[in-house]
Amino acid sequence: MNKTVDPRFTQAVQAYEQALKSMQSQKFDRARTFFEKVIANGPKELVDRALVHLNICNQQLTRTQTNFKSVDEHYDYAVSLMNMGDYVGAREHLEEISRKDPSLDFAWYGLAVLDCLTGRAQESLQHLAEAIRLNPHNRLQARNDSDFRNMADDPRFTELIYPEGTTA
Repeated sequence: MNKTVDPRFTQAVQAYEQALKSMQSQKFDRARTFFEKVIANGPKELVDRALVHLNICNQQLTRTQTNFKSVDEHYDYAVSLMNMGDYVGAREHLEEISRKDPSLDFAWYGLAVLDCLTGRAQESLQHLAEAIRLNPHNRLQARNDSDFRNMADDPRFTELIYPEGTTA
């Protein structure tokens, strides 16, 4: 018995799987696009599930696209993204904060941490230097910040956080 599988069913299942993967990666915009394809062309049992997931994606997108009440709230959101491992999202928000107000030392500090965590040593040093220029207290904070452990052996980092030449 040779059963042929409807190619639309196969495409709907593939789109559904891609949507779930995107959702798990917190790429809700991308997931929404795949779920919409399933809803448009898929079998009823997949359409019902896709509708539930689409609703979740829309809720998540609404949350992340809201206007923040303060720059501190926006920064906290960016840091939470960084802590969840969403480095791309965190970078987008930190760069937006620093673009809107380049005098905010904590935005530059956040970018320095993010760059360090993502292996961008040169950018990390540049952003940390700017954070320190804007607020010298960031030098002390960086000395004790475990997020900079990847840079601990980099002499450029040591010179930046210990400009007086002591390594105490």
